[in-house]
Amino acid sequence: MTAPIYKVRPADVYLALETSPHGLASGEVSTRRELYGDNRLSTPPPPSSGVKFLQHVFHPLSLILWLAGAIAIVVREPILGGVIWLLILINAGFTFWREYRAEQAINALHLLLPSYARLIRDGQEIQIPASAVVPGDVLILAEGDNIPADARIVEEFGLRTNNSVLTGETMPAHKTADASLRDGLSDLERPNLVFAGTSVVSGTGRAVVFATGMLTQVGRIAHLTQTAKEEPTPLQLELKRLTRQIFIAALGISSVVFVVGRFDVGMSTLEAFLLALGIMVAAVPEGLPATITLTMALAGQRLAQRGVLIKQLSVVETLGTVSTLCTDKSGTLTQNQLTVREVWVSGQRLRVSGVGYDPTGGFETEGGSYSQEDLRALLIASALCNNARLLPPSPGRPQWSSLGDQTEAALKVLALKGGLDEAVLTAEYPRVHELPFDARRKRMGTVHRAGLNGKTGPLPRVGGMEVVFVKGAPREVLQLCTQVQINGQVQPLNDKIRADVLAANDEYARNALRVLAVTRREIPAQTGSKTPERLERDLTLLGLVAMQDPPRPEVAEAMKICKEAGIRIVMVTGDYGLTAESFARRVGMLATPNPRIVTGAEVDAMSDEEFQAVLEHEAIFARMAPEHKLRLVATFQARGEVVAVTGDGVNDAPALRKADVGLVMGLTGTDVAKEAADIILTNDNFASFIHAVEEGRAVYDNLRKFITYILASNVPEILPFILTAGFKIPLALTVKQILAIDLGTDMFPGLGLGSEQPEPDIMQRPPRPRGKPLVDRSLLTRAFLWLGLIEALLCYTGFFMVYALWGESLPFEIPGIVPAAYNILPEQVPILAVTVFHAGVVMAQIGNVFACRTETNRGRRLGWFRNRLIWLGVLAELALIVAMIYVPFLAEEFDHLPMPEIFWAWLVLYAPILYSLDWLRKGVVRWMKRKSRKNNSEKKKFMRFQEVV
Repeated sequence: MTAPIYKVRPADVYLALETSPHGLASGEVSTRRELYGDNRLSTPPPPSSGVKFLQHVFHPLSLILWLAGAIAIVVREPILGGVIWLLILINAGFTFWREYRAEQAINALHLLLPSYARLIRDGQEIQIPASAVVPGDVLILAEGDNIPADARIVEEFGLRTNNSVLTGETMPAHKTADASLRDGLSDLERPNLVFAGTSVVSGTGRAVVFATGMLTQVGRIAHLTQTAKEEPTPLQLELKRLTRQIFIAALGISSVVFVVGRFDVGMSTLEAFLLALGIMVAAVPEGLPATITLTMALAGQRLAQRGVLIKQLSVVETLGTVSTLCTDKSGTLTQNQLTVREVWVSGQRLRVSGVGYDPTGGFETEGGSYSQEDLRALLIASALCNNARLLPPSPGRPQWSSLGDQTEAALKVLALKGGLDEAVLTAEYPRVHELPFDARRKRMGTVHRAGLNGKTGPLPRVGGMEVVFVKGAPREVLQLCTQVQINGQVQPLNDKIRADVLAANDEYARNALRVLAVTRREIPAQTGSKTPERLERDLTLLGLVAMQDPPRPEVAEAMKICKEAGIRIVMVTGDYGLTAESFARRVGMLATPNPRIVTGAEVDAMSDEEFQAVLEHEAIFARMAPEHKLRLVATFQARGEVVAVTGDGVNDAPALRKADVGLVMGLTGTDVAKEAADIILTNDNFASFIHAVEEGRAVYDNLRKFITYILASNVPEILPFILTAGFKIPLALTVKQILAIDLGTDMFPGLGLGSEQPEPDIMQRPPRPRGKPLVDRSLLTRAFLWLGLIEALLCYTGFFMVYALWGESLPFEIPGIVPAAYNILPEQVPILAVTVFHAGVVMAQIGNVFACRTETNRGRRLGWFRNRLIWLGVLAELALIVAMIYVPFLAEEFDHLPMPEIFWAWLVLYAPILYSLDWLRKGVVRWMKRKSRKNNSEKKKFMRFQEVV
């Protein structure tokens, strides 16, 4: 009987899985892939198109219309009920189609960012898509990697994994390569197994794959995660609340109108029911679901064109509320292409020439002499305390590149510039252990058997000895040093030399250089546990390495725009405080001359109240561990801020997950960071965040524009029923005509509003507060008491004009002048009046759609012809209303009468009248805002004067 893989010794694992330390051969890979298939989890089939369509058919807003159609049939108006239900189906079909297109676009974008795995095949380290991993592959694991398959560890150095996706346990699990012989443990508890879907928290290692795809542990329980219910988004919750409010209002007004019409005015039950039905239909914004879908989809498509991958479209809305951005420095604001610029050895500073990963370059002194032996010792330590790998140019790779951490790659390049041969070094000083980098320790260490063949000097070459190399943050590492190497001699590290080292470190930091201290220690070979406490002490300082990571070219302009947009930028980095401050000043992040630099250690010592007080003022957060970043985000959120976090490393993952919006760099970001983030910047362009916020704000603006547009038309739609029930004024609009407006003529221009691009000044406004409703008092006031009333008054002028011209009696006297040119029968006058009113609503809505393009800006700032969808929508609604009036069978169906041309002369004025009146209102609002800003500016000047006095 074959022993379980976890009971097999590391040396026998390769044989058990029919592979070797050099990995699988290419031919064997093809065979195994045919046998086992792709390394993918099978996903349950999505809801069928029919199910999705029915979800739109029975949307909460549609339920009100279903009820209205049923009432129409009950009161013996089957044609009206059928028309209502038919329009529901048409509207649901359009919404379903747009949502389907949006889902297809998002799925296509996800294919652009496949996950990768590093492994060994044919004796070469390569990187392949995770889906191509097969059993027998030898994985190379490093901090931040997502593990692509279930595998047996054969080599590890301080390896710890996050298994929370499988076990729910948040504490990292320590891993070992030793056989696990204890009985009674589940596979998930075996310390020598790693599993697909988990990630490497720290350390490095190698593991041989034994299960892929649905045969992995995560594959066996996939159905549990696939059936998890998705929580509703804030926008969905608000839409649900709005639907409930509309239903209550519509039901209330309809009931009052029915009671008044039936029992006070003396209408028949059928007439009163039809009036109440008209109000219910008029109150429902039938096109809102379609507009929300269209607005989100277009925003997602525009962002995709700018390299912004959004995992869920609902995140776009949250982006518009971001008030604070906590950003990492390295790899996020910088190009993550580190190059060593200077080296400090023997008390001398050396300049290093060369750019990028090309090892061509050398060392130049600023004056004075330095020890070649000291420099060589530093270079050897830099090359050996290192997990990166340089890739020389090849036919498919025109430039030098790297695998692994960019900092370590820069150190490897430095060693090559010094003439060292990595292969010789590795053979002479084989690694026996690793102390992985830890954000709390701020350093990394490796242990090697000391110089076996004595070629490299100046390190010990005595049998039975080991050498420990440690590199990390200068201040933290310097505390562990007791000696320093100068001119080939190891001497005590006195206070003067320590002060010189710190002074050099600070000067490098002020020039925005990232600095590492490099050390070593010789020890007798040890057989016990190799812990940081035992190894990282009594170190000998070899020197400092100062690296430059230039800022991304777009960062400075992005910082300026963020300030104008009222978004607070907070740098949160693991770097040294002076380095972070110098860089922040260089890219224009700082608003004050002397910001406070807060370290992680200081954060630990602060109470919640003290930490809140720190956030009242500008600060830079340096030497921050993951738990510090997490606390910072939570504290900002407790202050009511909407927090976005940008990052790229595994240490950023907790904060990315906690943030309201997490953004990660697609090219340089680790797998863990991408998993935690909501948005992936596929082009690593920081300015894409600005575009994302723009689109988020535009989504909110566009939805408000559309809601204002449709609510304004509710006034001339509902008012006729109220006036008919209360004052016996002839009904000016029928239920069919309301449906023709809401689901016909209004839909096309309204959808155009949903596609509006961000307004020119959208990033010059402060972010909207968290929790501010989409529909607030200002929107309702503008829609109902301003635009809606103007529309109603204009429409009733045309309505009453018909009765005035043809002398029909009204509850109040209007002198009649009968034009002899038009042969209108008395019984046709009410139909003509209704036709004029219906056409008037459509013409007024043309002015309304242009008025609603912006709440305060001038129309020309938006560009009159920038939004072609609105113009196409206007042409479509004009064609529809003309067809409904002049095409005989449509005119009969919608209770219309062909209008005399004289009425069009008046109706065409509705749009410019309404637009002009709102243009005047916008001018007044802009004047009031300017005056308010001027008063605030004078108030601030006075307050500063008082402070000076």
